[in-house]
Amino acid sequence: MNLKERLDLFEKLTRLDKPIGILLLLWPTLWALWLSSVGSPNVVIVVIFFMGVVLMRSAGCVMNDFADRNFDVHVERTRDRPLAAKLISTREALLLAAVLAGLAFGLVLQLNALTVRLSVVALLLAVIYPFLKRVFWLPQAWLGVAFGFGVPMAFAAHHNVVVPIAWTILLANVFWAVAYDTQYAMVDRDDDVKLGLKSSAILFGRHDVLAVMICYALFIATMACVGYWARMGACYFSGLVVTCMLVALEYNLVRTRDRARCFKAFLFNNWIGAAIFAGIAADFYFFLPLFPGAPIGR
Repeated sequence: MNLKERLDLFEKLTRLDKPIGILLLLWPTLWALWLSSVGSPNVVIVVIFFMGVVLMRSAGCVMNDFADRNFDVHVERTRDRPLAAKLISTREALLLAAVLAGLAFGLVLQLNALTVRLSVVALLLAVIYPFLKRVFWLPQAWLGVAFGFGVPMAFAAHHNVVVPIAWTILLANVFWAVAYDTQYAMVDRDDDVKLGLKSSAILFGRHDVLAVMICYALFIATMACVGYWARMGACYFSGLVVTCMLVALEYNLVRTRDRARCFKAFLFNNWIGAAIFAGIAADFYFFLPLFPGAPIGR
C-alpha cells in the first residue's frame, strides 16, 4: 500500500471526507463566539476554536470507529470503514486519536484556565460517547452535550466566566442533536436492533417522527428564548423562521422513514446551523451601533 492510499485511509477514518460532523459541531460554537463577544469575537480565539473543532471531531470519529469496530462490520453503511475492514490497526487508530486530541489541547492552553478546565470535560464527553449505545437508550442527548460544549467554552474564553445564557444555548443544542441524530439513527435502526445496540430511533419506535419534530420544536423555542434574553433583532428571528421552514422540509423527508430520505434530512441540519449563525451575525452587523454598551449576550 503506497503513501497516498494510506493517507486516504486516515482521511476516511477521521471523516475529513465527510465534513457534516465538523459543521454540526462548528455552528453552535460560532453562535456562542459571536453572542459572547457581542458580535466582535477575538480573531485568535475564533481560529483556536475552529482548529479545535476540526481536530476534536476527527479524534472523536477515530474513537467512535475504535469502539464500534466489531459492530461496523455487520452494518451495511459502515462495513467498509478502515478499522472494521482491518485496513488500519487499533494501535495506529488510538495513536492518531491521542495525537489529534493532544494538538487540540495544545491550542486550548493558549486560553485562560477556566477554558482549559472546561476542555477536559469536553474531552471526557467525547471519549465516553462512542460506548454509550451499549448501555444508554438516548446516546443522542449525550452527543448534544458533547457537540455543544464549545458554547460554554466560548463564553469562558472571552470573559473567563460562563453566564446562564450559555447553558441555555447548550440545552437548545441537546434538543437539536436528539432531533438530527435520531434521523441519522433511523438509517441504521434495523442493523442496530439485530446487534443489540441502543439508540433514540429504537427507543421512540413508531413515534420516531413525532419525537423528532417535538425535539425540533423545543430547540426552536429555546433558541427563541435565547434571542429574547439577548435582545436580538429581526435578523436573528428571521433565521429562526428559516429554521422552521427547513424543519418542515425535513418532516416531508422523514415521514416515509426511507433510509436515503432520512439521511438527506439529517444533512439539512447544516443549513439550520448556518441560518441561525447568519441571523446572529447580521443582527450584530446592522444593530450593534445601537447598543454600544451592551453587556454579554446583550
